[in-house]
Amino acid sequence: MIDKAELCEKIKKIYPDIGECGIDVDVEYDEAQKAWVVDLKKGGHELKTFLEDNDAEKCIDGQQCVSLGIEIAQLKANIERMKETDGRS
Repeated sequence: MIDKAELCEKIKKIYPDIGECGIDVDVEYDEAQKAWVVDLKKGGHELKTFLEDNDAEKCIDGQQCVSLGIEIAQLKANIERMKETDGRS
């Protein structure tokens, strides 16, 4: 079983610039989707992605965090684009 706090800390270790667990980044298990929801907030913007159980377990075990890293990188890039768009309006 994956621990929510442990998964959040792993995300922070991969991306130390994200911020505080529970504030800028949060993780919750979605029973309906059978996946972890990674919720990233930055400057009034918020985006979510799903992380499959298997991928989360591999990441926690230190085997592989590639999929998590890609998802977080995409979330960060989307937020940056949203901030740029907001700045132009």
